[in-house]
Amino acid sequence: MLFTEDFLHYVWKFRLFDRINLQTTEGEELEVYATGLHNTHAGPDFQNARIRINETTWAGNAELHLSSSDWKRHGHTADNAYDNVILHVVYRDDEPLIRTDGRRVPTLELKDRISSDLYNRYHNLIFGAKTIIPCEASIASVDGLTMENWLTRILVERLEKKSETVITALNLNRGDWEETFYQFLAANFGFKNNALPFELMAKSLPQNILAKHKNNPMQIEALIFGQAGFLNDDFTDEYPRSLKKEYEFLKKKFNLTPIENHLWKFLRMRPQNFPTIRLAQFAALVVQSNHLFSKVLETKEMKALRDLFSNIQINNYWETHYRFDKESKPVGKHLGAASVDTILLNTVALFLFSYGRHLQQQYYISRSLKLLENIPGEQNSIMTDFANLGLKINTAFESQALLELKNNYCDYKKCLQCGVGIKILKPA
Repeated sequence: MLFTEDFLHYVWKFRLFDRINLQTTEGEELEVYATGLHNTHAGPDFQNARIRINETTWAGNAELHLSSSDWKRHGHTADNAYDNVILHVVYRDDEPLIRTDGRRVPTLELKDRISSDLYNRYHNLIFGAKTIIPCEASIASVDGLTMENWLTRILVERLEKKSETVITALNLNRGDWEETFYQFLAANFGFKNNALPFELMAKSLPQNILAKHKNNPMQIEALIFGQAGFLNDDFTDEYPRSLKKEYEFLKKKFNLTPIENHLWKFLRMRPQNFPTIRLAQFAALVVQSNHLFSKVLETKEMKALRDLFSNIQINNYWETHYRFDKESKPVGKHLGAASVDTILLNTVALFLFSYGRHLQQQYYISRSLKLLENIPGEQNSIMTDFANLGLKINTAFESQALLELKNNYCDYKKCLQCGVGIKILKPA
């Protein structure tokens, strides 16, 4: 048989082996009361297992290998962490395992106790030819409750990993949630192509400087466009000339250094997504909303939360321009619904989760998950593939969970750690 040690773990964990007349390799009567807790860190594979050998009940750890000789090959002989192993579970017993005190470690061989049907289903799942995901032929048949529970679990996994980035930034900002939210929100305004320069601009322009000019929209716009490196030219239009004059004064006052203008990307972008328009929208949001993260925490209704980002009044200049000194046809340049959804998904939901997790307040974690349930599912090639397999994706809750499933389980064929894979493999 061709399989990995993970398959042996799966068989042992769920007791998917023939348990009739169990014996150790030395012919001792064996009964398994508890397989133990699966340990994914250093040390024996399963902790707190309980077994009976002849008339004696043992409690301790179980170690699993494809072959008995792997014990030495993996360096367990000289490792004290393995001294309390009460059972060595192997597919093939090719070498007696003797402790340093001369006693043999009780061993269970599973070579003739795994059904060919289970193995064939495993082999087809892991090694069969697939175009999208390993279980593409079966995933649509998995019951709704199993799917819902697993997607919830891996969505939380995804948010936990992403929240580590938030907490790292929070620590760099000395525990300032408003500043950290401002920086992440700025990066989000850059969307995919201009996230980095937006983030660098925000980090070069602390929010407390902007707060000092909250009642002067022109100065807010001057600071943001100036720090973004867009006010270095000589302009014809009055608006950019005024911004440049304001910025030159504020730059000296706060000893500011702008980022490099060449970092911004315009190529192959729709004009509505030009970084100049996004910067104008971001400046308008800063003017409109002080202490934005506090407002996010206080705002419970979905509509009110959307309104924080939807009703942004940008400077009239941008109604007829996409870039400085280049006039265009009048077009509304407010944030569209899809852009607002992206901000709610990638920044607001993430920060509600991170805040709740950091302060151990389930209320904010629940609000984060509920928010994702009220945002439409993302549209991308991965979601298209899942839809073609028969899955219905209505919300960002589902699409984010499926991204985690694809990127961190399916792509690595971690089917034996996946709730969907386990359900498909499990005998009826």
